[in-house]
Amino acid sequence: MNWDIIEGNWKQFKGKAKQQWGKLTDDQLDTINGKREELAGRIQEVYGINKEEAEKQLKAFEDNNKD
Repeated sequence: MNWDIIEGNWKQFKGKAKQQWGKLTDDQLDTINGKREELAGRIQEVYGINKEEAEKQLKAFEDNNKD
């Protein structure tokens, strides 16, 4: 799946992101608004992980939400 699809349909994917990364608040997810880089940065910050791990998690999220 192309990340543009996730970004374009963020309202639908926001709930799935909340399930995946439960420490992220609704306000944070609203601010992210589907932007991949912002989501990666927030995941790194909140979970205390490095960029590579955040990217790995985002890739898995993307792969798990294919049509």
